[in-house]
Amino acid sequence: MIQDRQQVAEWLFSEFAEHVAAVLELMAGGRPQTVVASLEGAPETIELGWGQSLPPLPGRLLVASTEAEGLAIGDLILRAAEVEEADAEELKSTYTETLGQALSSLAQSLAGRLGKEVTCANGGETDQALGPAIWSSVSLSLGDRSVALVVGIEATLLDAVVEQTPSETSSGEATPEGPEVDQAVAVAAGAGASQSVEAGASKTFDLLLDVEMPVSVSFGKAQVPLKDVLKLTTGSIVELNRAIAEPVDVVVNNCVIARGEVVVVEGNFGVRIQHVVSRYERLRSLR
Repeated sequence: MIQDRQQVAEWLFSEFAEHVAAVLELMAGGRPQTVVASLEGAPETIELGWGQSLPPLPGRLLVASTEAEGLAIGDLILRAAEVEEADAEELKSTYTETLGQALSSLAQSLAGRLGKEVTCANGGETDQALGPAIWSSVSLSLGDRSVALVVGIEATLLDAVVEQTPSETSSGEATPEGPEVDQAVAVAAGAGASQSVEAGASKTFDLLLDVEMPVSVSFGKAQVPLKDVLKLTTGSIVELNRAIAEPVDVVVNNCVIARGEVVVVEGNFGVRIQHVVSRYERLRSLR
């Protein structure tokens, strides 16, 4: 049985809202309330627009906002990271990074629903509305701040999701639950990120706690000309860009999460954590 077109559109809008809320919770320290409402047509003007393809599916998804609302989202995140002053370009960059993470999670939800790989690629800024599309507004409220995004799903993308959704989910049950994907976003952002999501919010939380993550320690880096690399032999010394008294980086999933000092534990090297990096630093390390 093929899914109803409107039903699939509502699911996509709802999933997008959930993923944006999850990213804001992770980066801003609080989960906003979300309200999704259908719109009659495309916005008349697009100040901050982001067009996103989801290969191998055809068509695009558009997220648009006024410049003030987009920058307000960036400001909300940076202030939570204790960055009081930021220029418009940095606020905009933080906003688009937030969209990128939410859309990447949406692609994972689509992959789970369709039972096939869906990637988040070829996205970029645009001031043009989509062709034939279904539109909705997504309102986000956190404390006394409220912003609204306009989301459009191109008809070709919507039709592809409708046609490729397995019949097992035709009753309206979405294969991936929003909160479960929220946990995945938290884990991907680095150790400690899941503290911002309540443990009871996901049935798979206990399983995620058993997932093993690669932890490494970085003592420093060095840039060496190729000619000098070719001269390296046993006994050669490579000087790093970090003094012996400086703390080392603790890296999880390619993200610096903490810094500390090297210690010896029962004959093995270890690291005593001295500083856990802020949300802002983690956000930057994910780019």
